[in-house]
Order: sequence, then C-alpha cells, then structure tokens
Amino acid sequence: MTDHKIGSREEWKAARDVLAKLEAEHAKLGRKVTEQRRQLPWVLVEKEYEFDTEDGKKTLAELFDGRSQLLAYNIMFGPDYELGACPGCSNLGDELGATRVHLNHRDVTLVCFSRAPIDRLIGYKQRMGWQFPYVSTYGTEFPFDFGLALTPEQAKEIPEVKGMIDNPPDWLQDWGRQVGAKLEDGLREGPGFIAFARQDGRVYHTYTVMAPDRFVAPYNSFLLERTPKAEPEEPRAWRKDEYPS
Repeated sequence: MTDHKIGSREEWKAARDVLAKLEAEHAKLGRKVTEQRRQLPWVLVEKEYEFDTEDGKKTLAELFDGRSQLLAYNIMFGPDYELGACPGCSNLGDELGATRVHLNHRDVTLVCFSRAPIDRLIGYKQRMGWQFPYVSTYGTEFPFDFGLALTPEQAKEIPEVKGMIDNPPDWLQDWGRQVGAKLEDGLREGPGFIAFARQDGRVYHTYTVMAPDRFVAPYNSFLLERTPKAEPEEPRAWRKDEYPS
C-alpha cells in the first residue's frame, strides 16, 4: 500500500490547477533571472591562458572554435584524483554531449574543464563515452583566477570546506573513496558553469555559477523533478558503470 495521498480525478485536477499557477510564476521568474544574467557587465580577459587539449595546446580564444560564445562546465577531477572524476559531475557529463549540435547551431561552443593532466582526462572521457571537448587546466592559473578551484590556503579559510574536511559525513567519505583522493585535496575543486564571449578579437568573461550543492553537481534534475517520488536526501551519486547490482 502506498503512503501517499490517494484522490479522485476531480481532486487531482484541482490540485494540478493550483500547481500550474505556481509553475507559471516559476517560469516567469526564470525568464527574469535569465534577462538579468545577460545584463551582467562583461569583463575583459587580459591574461593569456594556454591549455592542454586532445588536439594540442590551445588558447582561451581558440577554444571558441570560431564561434562567439563559449560555455564550459568545470568537472571536479583534480590532479590528486586517482580513480576518476566526481561521480555527480560525471552524471552531468553524461548529459552534455548530446546538446552540442544544438548549441553549435546557436553560436555556442561547449567544453569541459578539469585540473587533472590531459592524458587522464582523455582516458576518463573514453571510459565514459563522452563526446564534448575535454580541456585540462593543469599547471595554469586559470581555475584559481576564476574561482573554479581553491589553493590549499584558501580551502582552510572557508568554514564550509574546513568543516567538511574535519568532520566529513559518511557520504562524503564514500565520495573521497570513489575519486581516490584525500578530502583536503578533493574538495579544492569547484563544480560549476563559466561563460565567455568573443568580440572584435577580444575575450570577455560574462558569467560563472557554482553548483547549488558545492560537492555534487545536479544531474538529470529536469527529469527527476517530474517523477512521483523524491530523491533521497543523501547527496550520493554513482558513475554509470559503477551502480551497485
């Protein structure tokens, strides 16, 4: 027997009509947020960055691949991760490849960044079957300049991070084992999106948002939010080839 409320079709329709109004308000707010996001001032990127890619060294401007907009997701995969990227970020990575063709036709290039060396990124990309360009920021100041990673000193100064390291919940200890890194190293990586624009030969930083949950990126959220049962409160994720049988 279900412990959820059971009702008539008329009761369902009445409740659905109330929800529809709330969803419309949510959509209106979402459009307002998008408009305000696009009104943020652009900041000229004056430093020259060079990254390791599957096709050799490339500058930030070259990552645009001829388009005027660059959208990147920073996957938590630090140089100290011995077993692969964050499982939550990996779940999101599974979704990104299929969107590339649609983004490309809208003048947007999609890539993913990580701080692990490029050879490890290539191996992990092959394991996951990903199709997006995967770029290494290893050895560059880029992730620290744009808040995508923390130095050891910065991590110690953030109470949230320090608390997680000093008193990690069970799920976070499991996460550390999944990526193969000590928490003081693993939690220095920041999952999030970053966007750039290219105009008149110059590159501008336009937007950054870190994942709502600092340590586990959202995955399949659009679909899961529409299913009948809530997700477990414990923020646990699995790579697609490691789900328990």
